[in-house]
Amino acid sequence: MTAFVALLRAVNVGGRKLVMTDLKAVADGLGLGAAKTYIASGNLLFTSTNSEGEVKVMLEAALTKHMGKPVGVMVRTAAEMAAVGKANPFADEPGNRVVAIFLDDAPPKDAAEMAKNVTDERMALGRREIYVHYPSGQGESKLRIPAAANGTARNMNTVLKLAELAEEMA
Repeated sequence: MTAFVALLRAVNVGGRKLVMTDLKAVADGLGLGAAKTYIASGNLLFTSTNSEGEVKVMLEAALTKHMGKPVGVMVRTAAEMAAVGKANPFADEPGNRVVAIFLDDAPPKDAAEMAKNVTDERMALGRREIYVHYPSGQGESKLRIPAAANGTARNMNTVLKLAELAEEMA
């Protein structure tokens, strides 16, 4: 049995409401074990004997049916989530000013160079993530990263908490 974290893209923003009890019910309906959510931004923890790819496909299909439109899902194992936290190149910065943008695949090598509207933000590429430090805050930033268009971001405080919760399930 593997502990996983699923990170939903673009829910509870822009009118795309998904109540976390509904997310848990979707996971339970798929037979995912010990499903629980963390904060109302589309974070799901669960266990499964299925592969990462299989649970991604299952969750995306079930959520699309539930929401009536596609919902992207990034999936990481407990160990992968912990590795994202440990690999943070901006670990000396406040956790609420650094995000990991989760992707399905490795970011293109030119992802940072192709970013638009860069002011004081700093970027670094991870295994399947793009790390961004927002010194002036994410809410003020106009930064656009084309390579991150289908990803989903979580600040490092959330990443570390999800890693801790997933490790407890492993």
